[in-house]
Amino acid sequence: MVSSLPMNPISINEPARRTLVSETADVVVCGGGPAGIAAAISAARAGARTRLLEGHGALGGIWTTGLLGYVLDADKREGLLPELVERLKARDSHRLRNGANFLFHPEVMKVVLEEMCLEAGVELRFHTHVVAAMVSPQKRLEAVITESKSGREAWMAPVFIDCTGDGDVGALAGCSFSVGREGTGEVQPLSLLAMVSGIDPDELNAFFDERRKGDWAGKHAFLEALREGGHEPSYGYPGLFHVRDQLFIIMANHQYGVPHDDAQAITDATIRARSQVEECMKALRRQGGVWRNLELVATGAQIGVREGRRIHGRETVTVGDLAAGRARENAVCRVTFGIDVHSTNPGRTKGIEAAPVQTRPYDIPYGSLVAADVEGLLMAGRCISGDFLTHSSYRVTGNAVAMGEAAGRAAARCVREGRPPHEIPFP
Repeated sequence: MVSSLPMNPISINEPARRTLVSETADVVVCGGGPAGIAAAISAARAGARTRLLEGHGALGGIWTTGLLGYVLDADKREGLLPELVERLKARDSHRLRNGANFLFHPEVMKVVLEEMCLEAGVELRFHTHVVAAMVSPQKRLEAVITESKSGREAWMAPVFIDCTGDGDVGALAGCSFSVGREGTGEVQPLSLLAMVSGIDPDELNAFFDERRKGDWAGKHAFLEALREGGHEPSYGYPGLFHVRDQLFIIMANHQYGVPHDDAQAITDATIRARSQVEECMKALRRQGGVWRNLELVATGAQIGVREGRRIHGRETVTVGDLAAGRARENAVCRVTFGIDVHSTNPGRTKGIEAAPVQTRPYDIPYGSLVAADVEGLLMAGRCISGDFLTHSSYRVTGNAVAMGEAAGRAAARCVREGRPPHEIPFP
């Protein structure tokens, strides 16, 4: 029976309801992308009973449901990332892109991440979205509320880790945050990735060799090929990345000015992007040659969002740190990836904006992972506390894993010692 609710043109009043607590864990990690899986595995291995909540039907986030298929700033890492590499190698799903980065098959990554989580004792829940947060009068995060096929549920813990990418938990808990470029709020564009097959790598190398032009040779050659087929991509530096055999990943579109928190705008951007992927396929196939057997295998189940909320933390990493190569005693990882701002305005450029300063290797401080406004909340991944330019450097997934690992270890220590995250020293 449909209940009759009081309505007006502005809102609907929902009746009050009680939400059952499904579980009380030691650590609840929200988001199962690169940062989230690292946080959950690290917390569980350190002895904390850990629950991982993920909205999609697989782990990996942009790596898997987003079909990113490669890891940037992965060189000289310790801990979880080298272990992940070895597991991918054992399944013949690891290909060096250069010394600092590598590629993998997203479907293999899904299985590997599930195995690692289950072996560590992480309790997984897929298809579950965080929709609210319960904060005490003392400003302590006590529970998150989720919606799923199981209905509305509450999950309690002394420590939560926001690995949603867009800082959803922090925002729901009332934390202050920043979005976009300081002063204008401009955000980097979204991109939908695709997996394709039917390209002979040897033929492709020969094709690119004929068109070599500087450091961005492969991207320039690919851009020329798209234009010759009659397609002008919305991203000025389209990429074609070799996964294995005749399998490749394409990133050839930008969706400009799309807010991270507007579902309709993201829907419209996804539809535009998928259409552009199809136009890209047509443009290449009609030329024959190396593209004669090109086949679209899949497009990402989620569009890649580069920029959402940056939750304000106890410390903030800034472009000054990046330019100075600042080291920290409480470092959680060292970033070597440079400033990488995908153009916020296609009228200026459709590629990568010129960096205003030179990047030197710099440290992410633990305090930028600790929420400033709410107790009991850590962040990891691109939603940590930083400024616009520095975010464009640390947001890549090699750093997200390292941040997640640190947050997971800190959360487990919080549980053991009965202290909130801001009281935990991080050497």
